[in-house]
Amino acid sequence: MKSILIVEDEPSIRGFVVINMKRAGYDVIEAESGEEALELLTKKPGIRLALLDLMLPGMDGFELCRQIRAAKHDIGIIMLTARTQEVDKVTGLMTGADDYITKPFSPTELIARVDALFRRIGGGERETSSDMRRGPFVLNNRNRTITKNEKLIRVTQVEYSIMKLFMGNPGKAMSREEILSSVWGRNYAGDLKIVDVNIRRLRMKIEDDATKPKYIGTVWGYGYKWDD
Repeated sequence: MKSILIVEDEPSIRGFVVINMKRAGYDVIEAESGEEALELLTKKPGIRLALLDLMLPGMDGFELCRQIRAAKHDIGIIMLTARTQEVDKVTGLMTGADDYITKPFSPTELIARVDALFRRIGGGERETSSDMRRGPFVLNNRNRTITKNEKLIRVTQVEYSIMKLFMGNPGKAMSREEILSSVWGRNYAGDLKIVDVNIRRLRMKIEDDATKPKYIGTVWGYGYKWDD
């Protein structure tokens, strides 16, 4: 069963999301606050996805996202927000969210974005192919993990997918549109900013100096490429 945690303090909105997630085949767990959500994640380790409202009482969605990501690097996280400012979207992604949906949203958009993220984080069967190696990095396809010089790097499953794309295409300049299509899917309804933010976040984890990237190079005015 596909298990998802819905964190929303407004009963009417939470009910709307819960009904549609159940109709889409998800096992739904509900929380009204960040504190309750953290308790449920501890008690129910099988949760694979979390939908977090940004404006929660007490602990807000940003802080909740940070704490979830620190404890469970492989969970998928989507932020639900009524805010439209660019800085809020970027902040949400930099705290560890994989995607965001701006309210109001339709059931079709909600289900499509959740289903797409579930696929991206490896919600189906794990791959069994051999490891992928580039420079000091080893990408384990079976466990969906990455090591650098034999030390584990804690990445989200979206970051893992980006690394796999880069390591499988060394030296190839890839446009932002190509990266978005390959990792998020051809029908992804978001914007290109999500690519740049995830690359920035990934560089902070894998580069010796994120301000002078050695492995993920920028192709100015176009996109990025992998350099060994």
